[in-house]
Formats: sequence, C-alpha cells, structure tokens
Amino acid sequence: MKGPSVTVLKKYLNAMTKNKVKYMTCERLSRIVGVYPEVIAEALSYFDPMLNMDPSFDLLVLIPQIKEYIQEEEEKKSTNAPKVVAKKKDINEYESVSDFVYKKMTFAGMVDRNLVLSEKDLRIMKRLVNDELAELKKKK
Repeated sequence: MKGPSVTVLKKYLNAMTKNKVKYMTCERLSRIVGVYPEVIAEALSYFDPMLNMDPSFDLLVLIPQIKEYIQEEEEKKSTNAPKVVAKKKDINEYESVSDFVYKKMTFAGMVDRNLVLSEKDLRIMKRLVNDELAELKKKK
C-alpha cells in the first residue's frame, strides 16, 4: 500500500502539535486545517485502519508514528544520488569513439586493460557510439 504524502502529513502534524488540546478528532482537525474529515481519515488510516470506522478516534495517539514515517521518507529521499549526465561540452571534446578510446584508455600507445571507466566516461562513450550509429544510418 502506498503511504500518504509527506507534505500533507507535515501539515496535519503541525496543526496537531500547535493546538494544546487533550483530545483531537478528525472533525476538530478538519476545522483547523480546512480539509474534509473524510480526507483526513483516509490519509491517516495508513497508520491505524480503525480511524475510518470510529469518528471519535484520538489522532494524538498517531503523532509518534507520523513523525517516524516522515523521517523515514525524508531519509529515502536524501539517499538518492544525483544522476550523472554526459554534457554536450564533454562530448564535443572527442571526435569519435576511437578518439575517446585513444585519449582515455591508452597509455604510451597501448590500451590499458586495467583501466576502470567512471559512470560519466561510460555515458560519454555511449553517446558517442549512438551518434556514430546515427551517422551510419543516414549514409545508407
């Protein structure tokens, strides 16, 4: 099951923690936030399914679970590494695949078999190969 949106949960959590009440229902939270109680119940039913059936359910019980969920989702978001892109400027440094191989993969005129290409180098080489294949198709 897909979880609720983090931004919506932050809005609900902020409203629940700001108000100093002992008991918070979907009805009360809906007046504070300006969203229908059914929508709130649907979003928070991820944490406790009984919320949809019981209109007098205390939402303050869910605060620790909501905080933990938000923290986990933000950690997932921050672990994604930025995508490496082969820019036009990098590709224009090489005339062809053979030029790339000569400049990057040779040492004193001999191909270095122990060389490990980075992800960026592989993307540049892939782009150069695709460009050469396109040129061959145009010639036919």
